[in-house]
Parts: sequence; C-alpha cells; structure tokens
Amino acid sequence: MSLEGKKIVLGITGGIAAFKAASVASQLRKSGAEVKCIMTAHATELITPLTLREISGNPVAVSMFEDVPEFNVEHIALARWADVLVIAPATANIIGKIANGIADDMLTTTVMATTAPVLMAPAMNSNMYLNPITQDNMAKLKKFGYHLIEPDSGYLACGITGIGRLPDPDVIVDYIELLACKNDLLKGKKVIVTAGGTREPIDPVRFIGNHSSGRMGFAIAKAAVAAGAEVTLVAGTTDNLKTPVGLARRIDVGSTRDMKAAVESYYDDCDLVIKAAAVADYRSAHPAENKIKKNDDVLTLEMAKNPDILYGLGQRKTHQVLVGFAAETTNVIEYGTKKLQKKNLDMLVANDVSAEGAGFQGTTNIATLLFPDGSSETLEKMAKDELASIIVARAAAIIKAKTSKQKA
Repeated sequence: MSLEGKKIVLGITGGIAAFKAASVASQLRKSGAEVKCIMTAHATELITPLTLREISGNPVAVSMFEDVPEFNVEHIALARWADVLVIAPATANIIGKIANGIADDMLTTTVMATTAPVLMAPAMNSNMYLNPITQDNMAKLKKFGYHLIEPDSGYLACGITGIGRLPDPDVIVDYIELLACKNDLLKGKKVIVTAGGTREPIDPVRFIGNHSSGRMGFAIAKAAVAAGAEVTLVAGTTDNLKTPVGLARRIDVGSTRDMKAAVESYYDDCDLVIKAAAVADYRSAHPAENKIKKNDDVLTLEMAKNPDILYGLGQRKTHQVLVGFAAETTNVIEYGTKKLQKKNLDMLVANDVSAEGAGFQGTTNIATLLFPDGSSETLEKMAKDELASIIVARAAAIIKAKTSKQKA
C-alpha cells in the first residue's frame, strides 16, 4: 500500500482544529500524494490559504467565483480529479449541510459532484458531537456510503474534557491511504494474520524471545484490510506498532501457546491464515516462581518444545489457505521447501534474515515465494508494505483458483 501518485482533495472547515490540516497536507505530500485544498470561508479565519498553498504546492480554492486557472469549472474538475476527498476537520455545520444535500459553497458542491470516496473527520465540542441532530446526520451520511472517523476524547479548546478532538494527523492519513488503496481481492473473506515475536518466561523478570519487530505482519494485516477482508491480527511482541485502521480485531498475546490458542479460536471459520509471527520454538520447562539469582558462572535451563502452530493448522486444514514464513540464515530455499511440504502450506515466504535489507528490524525485506507445485517467485529488496501487498495478492489468487476448482 502506498499513497504514491494518489490524488487527494483536502477540505478544511471552520473548526478550531483547522490548523492541524497543515500537518495532514504535509504528511500526505511526504507519502507521495498530490494534494489540492478547498477551504470554507470560516476556515480562512483560522488558517490562511497561503499556508496551505505552500504546504500542498497547489492553489487553494475558497470561492466558487474566484479565477483559479488550474481548475476548469473548479468544483467539477476537483470532483473528477480526486481519488479521495477528505474533510478535516469536519464541523457539525458541514456535516449537516452535506447530509441534507445543501451545496452552497466550493467544498459542498465538490462533495456533491464527486464519485470518489469521501472521508470526514468530525471535530467539535462534545455536546455538539453528541447532539441527536449531529448523530442523525452522521448516521445518514454513513448510510449513503460516506466514511467517518470517530473523534478522540480529551481536553477540548472550549475548556472541557470529552469526545470531539480531531484525531492525530497520522491517523487521518492512515484512513486516507486505506480508502485510496482499497480493492476487492479478499472481499468477504475472513483472514488471520500473526505478527511479532513470542516470549517465554524464565522467571518473573526474564524471558526467551527474538528480534522480530512485527512490521511484516502488521503490513500484511494492513494490506488484507485494504483488500476488503475481515482481519484478525494476533500480535506478539512488537516495536509499539500502531493497529492498522479498519482492523476487525487485534489480540495481543505473550507466549507461543497463547498465540496458538488465539489463532485456533478463529481458525475453523476463516478463509486465509498468513503466519508472519516469529514464534519461540522452545520454552523453559520449569519457569522459576521467583527471580533467579546470579550465583553461578553457568546457568543451565531445561527447555521444552513448544507446539508447532502452523503444522497443527496444516493437519486440520479443510478449505483454508495457509501461508507461512521461513526466516533462515543458510540454505533458505532448501529449508523453505521442506517446511512448505511438511506443514501442508499453500505458499511459503522464504527469506535470508542475515542478508542486508532483509530481516527483523528493518523496513525492507527480500523474499522468495515458494509454492507446492515446485514453482517460485523471487522478489527484489522492497519496502515491507510493498511486499505485503504482493503476498496478499498471491494468497487471494490461490483462494480464487481453489474456489474455481471446487465449482468445476
């Protein structure tokens, strides 16, 4: 998933949080998107069009009657141009106008004319947000297919604490990316993704673990959501990664056995499992109840083998598609092929974690996709987000092929 080359129309209305629109525009441009802004007259009282023009790199539209040569019949041109139209902040006023078909300025007429997804980020006083009229207007917009982000709770500009804060700009950008990159590859499918590492306690303060950051698994979960799936993310230890927007559920686990229980509780009803987590193969056979004191030069631990989650899923497989990972340092393809066969997988993502640009901690990866028929697909170094989209697309193709075979 990427916003590279995507066309985003950013609408700014007259809420006190209008100044945050500058950060949204900035983050969108840094992500590779092209941004054009529309401001209401009230918004210009809070942040200047000049500021947004400099940040977006494009003229800012305010009035329908201004001469803006880059826009040909301004609202129609922008409505056609947009891949996503987002309003942040969205006041109770703009929500009410759009919900009731009022188009009396540049922003509302553009919204009425566009066929692109429209995303609104409400921000206002708590009482205004909870007012039944506002709630009814938002329900009406959702019914018509508009997308709304739940506002945050906290200290508001009006001096009270409650719901109504504009979400952080990075959250808004994540929602925009989801809408801009949405597809139907996994529409209606239920998907389980595992991510991160597991930890096995030695005593109350120590554990056995690994270097997994969880980035690959989280990127896959994000790509699966964008593909229209209902995604359950089972997360072990990660680098404090944000939960992907649009996720059906996230289950945080500690040990390998905890992860096994979480995955199996959703397995029978799912269509696809992508197991990107780096689980601990062994655990302490007898974790100490109290902290082990540093007395001897050598500490000997008795280790017990953990259950093989992926192998167990492969044995129980009925209709599910199973995708596994093999993080190796030698004989990557040989070991990966054996794992693919032994665990009854439909695809295996093999990578050499010792190679530069691959491995646990970075933002890029290098992988080879292995398939049961002996074929493979070698992929160059790329961002984990990009690799995640490829993995999800290949898994979707396997599901489609299996479905077609069953119908035949």
